Amino acid sequence: MSEIRVLDERTINKIAAGEVVERPASVIKELVENSIDAAATHIEVEIMQGGTSFMRVTDNGTGMDKADIEAALLRHATSKLRSVEDLTTLDTLGFRGEALPTIASVSRFSLISRKKGADLGIRLTVVGDREDFTEIGARPGTTIKAEDLFFNTPARKKFLKTTATEAGRISDYLIKFALSHPQIAFRFISGGKLVMTTPGGGDLKEAILAIYGQETADALLPIDFAEGDTKVTGFVSKPSCLRSSRAWQSFIVNGRIIKNYGMMRAIDNAYRAKIPKVGYPFAAIVLTVPQNTIDINVHPQKTEIKFADEAQVFKIVCHAVQTALEGAEKTINTAAAPSSYVAAPVIHELTLPEADAPQAAPSPHRSSSDEEHVSVYAENPPQINVPVTADTS
Repeated sequence: MSEIRVLDERTINKIAAGEVVERPASVIKELVENSIDAAATHIEVEIMQGGTSFMRVTDNGTGMDKADIEAALLRHATSKLRSVEDLTTLDTLGFRGEALPTIASVSRFSLISRKKGADLGIRLTVVGDREDFTEIGARPGTTIKAEDLFFNTPARKKFLKTTATEAGRISDYLIKFALSHPQIAFRFISGGKLVMTTPGGGDLKEAILAIYGQETADALLPIDFAEGDTKVTGFVSKPSCLRSSRAWQSFIVNGRIIKNYGMMRAIDNAYRAKIPKVGYPFAAIVLTVPQNTIDINVHPQKTEIKFADEAQVFKIVCHAVQTALEGAEKTINTAAAPSSYVAAPVIHELTLPEADAPQAAPSPHRSSSDEEHVSVYAENPPQINVPVTADTS
C-alpha cells in the first residue's frame, strides 16, 4: 500500500490557513481587499478583543448571489484570474482564492450578501463542515463575520500577542488601506468605540488629515514626479517632523500597500544630511508603474512585490523626494531671515489629538470591560488610541 496519500479538504484548509491567516489582522486584510475589489465605496470594520473574539467587515460593493458564495468557499476559486497569463497584468488586490475557505476553517464564520438588483440577500453560516444557506432581507453589498478565531486550533491561538498589539496591527492595516484608496470611506470600530473614519473623497491629503491630524498635515510636502512610464506622487514631511520608527511610512504601488526595502532606502538617501541619525520622516509614496514590470506573486500574503528593475525604482523615488525637499527649501530661503542667520532645525514628536468623533452604537457583543482604553501599539510608537478589552492573555 502506498505511503503517499492525498490530504482531505479540511486538512488542506487548515494548512493553507497557516499561510493566509496568521492573526486577526490577516483576516481583516483579506476581507478588506475583497471589499475593495468588489468596488465598495464604504467599508466598515468592527472588532472586539483585538479581533480574537469578533471581527466584522461590511461593504457596499457588488455583492454575491448563492452560486457565487458557494464557489467562493472552494479553494483556489477566484473571479480575478482566467489563465496563468493574467498574473502578469493583474490589477486586483486579492486573487489566490483561499481567503474565505481558510478563514471559515479556523473561525465561526457567517456571511450575508445581496447582489445589486436582487430582491433578497443570502445568509451563509459555516460551523465545521456544515454550511447553511438562508434567504433574508439585506442591503446591497457584503457583510462577513468571523468569531472565536482559532477556536479549533488552540495551539495557533497561543502564538497571538496581547489584545492591544493585535488591535494595533489591524489599525495599521486599515490606515494603509485608507491611504492607498482615499476614494473609499473607511470606518473602524474597536471595543464599541469609533477609532478612525476617513471622508472617502479621493484626496490623499484629506485622508492623511483625518488619520494623523492637523499638525502632520501642515508639515506635508507634495510629490509629483514622472520619468518615462513611471510616476511618483504622494507626500513626505518636512525634515523637522520625525518619528522614532517607520510606522508612519507607507509605500503604495499600483494601489497595493507593500513593503519594499529599496523604497525605504530611497527615502533615507533623500533625507541624508537633512535629519539626525535617529528619526524617520512621514511618507506616503504612491508609485505607478506598468503592471507587467512587477511580480506580486512572490509572497504568500502579497505584502511584497518584485520589480523588474529595482535600481531604477530606487533612483526615481529618491529623486522625486529630493525634488520635493529642494522645492520646500527654496520657498523657505525666499522668505527667510537675513542670510547671516541660519535657524536650527526643530525636531519633535507628534502627538495625535484624541478622536472627537461620536461614539459608535453599542455592539451586541460588548461587555463592561470593553470601556478600558489601552494603546494600540505595544511594540511600535503609538499612532492612535484604540479602545479594547483588558488583556487576559
